Amino acid sequence: MQLSGRGVTCVRSGREVFSGLDFEVASGAAVAVVGRNGSGKTSLLRLIAGLLIPAGGTIVLDGGDADMTLPEQCHYLGHRDALKPALSVAENLSFWADFLGGKRFDAAASLAAVGLDHAADLPASFLSAGQRRRLSLARLLTVRRPVWLLDEPTTALDAAGQEMFGGLMRGHLAGGGMIIAATHGPLGIEARELRIGGTA
Repeated sequence: MQLSGRGVTCVRSGREVFSGLDFEVASGAAVAVVGRNGSGKTSLLRLIAGLLIPAGGTIVLDGGDADMTLPEQCHYLGHRDALKPALSVAENLSFWADFLGGKRFDAAASLAAVGLDHAADLPASFLSAGQRRRLSLARLLTVRRPVWLLDEPTTALDAAGQEMFGGLMRGHLAGGGMIIAATHGPLGIEARELRIGGTA
């Protein structure tokens, strides 16, 4: 499986963010998208996820599920954790599993993997910023998709949380998945760098 972009151009609010961008990511590989603020790191992830439409160029996934679109084979994890505060931890995870569709894996095991099994019945409003991020990461495990699009994924995670997430990412790659992550710092895994817009 290989994800590739050729001549990708992004225009937002009439402003060209970047143009002529080429990239490729193969199964089992990670790419760290780096660049200064406003260079288009988040926009690139949103283009791949189908949340934005390229102004030019193509983005193609070869070797994926022929019956599914590229966005349907992606997990997009943005800056915001997108949780419902009044729902419990377990209910939030169930909501996202229903919303995303597809085969569902054991939610309790997913919460245990991110260190939140003890908080399954706790309202999400009670969670710390790091716990909220852990709950967002649990979505990646409950509904499996081959392409992970991660926007500053380690934000709010402490050292133990970053180590935990590094293990999850390595497991995803070992299973043939791929990761494209926008980041200003180390991901905690081996990743090839894709620089947008000159120096970061």
